[in-house]
Amino acid sequence: MNTPGGELPLPVVLAGARGHGRWHLRNIRRLQDKGLVRLAGICEPNPLTTAELAEVSEDFGSCQDFGGRPPEQSADFGALLDSTGAAIAVICTPIPTHTDLALVAAARGVHLLLEKPPAPSYTEFRRMADGVAAAGVACQIGFQSLGSHALPAIREMIASGVLGTVTGIGAAGAWARDEAYYRRAAWAGKRRLNGVDVIDGALTNPLAHAVVTALALHGATRAEDVGTIETELLRANDIESDDTSCVRVTTPRGRVVVAVTLCAERPGEPYVLVHGSGGRITFWYKLDRVLVQRSGHGPEEIEFGRTDLLENLVAHLTDGDELLVAPESTGAFMKVVEAVRRAPDPVALPADAWETVPAENRRSVRGIDGLVAAAADTLALYSELGASWAPPNEVSTG
Repeated sequence: MNTPGGELPLPVVLAGARGHGRWHLRNIRRLQDKGLVRLAGICEPNPLTTAELAEVSEDFGSCQDFGGRPPEQSADFGALLDSTGAAIAVICTPIPTHTDLALVAAARGVHLLLEKPPAPSYTEFRRMADGVAAAGVACQIGFQSLGSHALPAIREMIASGVLGTVTGIGAAGAWARDEAYYRRAAWAGKRRLNGVDVIDGALTNPLAHAVVTALALHGATRAEDVGTIETELLRANDIESDDTSCVRVTTPRGRVVVAVTLCAERPGEPYVLVHGSGGRITFWYKLDRVLVQRSGHGPEEIEFGRTDLLENLVAHLTDGDELLVAPESTGAFMKVVEAVRRAPDPVALPADAWETVPAENRRSVRGIDGLVAAAADTLALYSELGASWAPPNEVSTG
């Protein structure tokens, strides 16, 4: 594997600094203050203004732009990597661009933090992962929940028999997204755009962490771990992709069911639920909070820390720490993305199944919060729970 020359801080180029990219911009600033990285460049079609950069600095109580050294800006990603001598590229761009940009960086020996989902299809994922491996660069996929210290702790509890025999994993995500969310970009809410796969659905993008975290706790992370995949894809909004969905993944270890919606009546924190013969564990993965409930014991709630994925990538390059989210560890997730991609287009919910929330300019599906929770609790799909609007599930063999 190539390692960057020179010492800390490592020069970083960020591709996509608006929208969710602002989170990465703030995180790079945080790590720059720790002396680990330096923001060397920003790739955007339209350069960030001085005010936009200053706003990020003000979040840290400073009016100085990234140490007084303004980053170089260009719309040409490859040229920017060359001119800045970047050691790391953070890619937070539209989903269909991920593979090509990752390979541009890999060809230059630049290591990667690639936002999730890593690609819109399994073929594109393999092209990216194989190309990165052939180039000998490190690639971290941006599933931040997999940096939670709760994951190894839960795995240890499972291995030690705290729950008895694990009988399955459920996950539930009840979020709300308004009309503006689907109008924020040309690819938002699309399955395809100009003939190119996008697959921007609830399971594959906003609530993708629920899927990947459930699979990780199930011990099914690689593509070959996946057997059959059943999907039920629906939409209340006037979009192409799913906003209310569930998926069941069956492996030799058992079953994983993930139920999600972006049309919740009362939005809440998403969670993963580990079912055992002697108890269960609830993991609120955005909060790094765990609730252990088991026979003969009172409930125990534990809060954990989290390792930042860019910081882990730096430690991997400088100290040899193991990458937390290498591409191959997201292969099972990408099989779910592929099943969603190959499934029939999401079914539009009947008009009497949803209502408009005028104050929030969004749609909510009647009773969906309870269905999402019930699916995670029973490992059943919406159609099996009696939802009259749920179509027969679509089965994929991966």
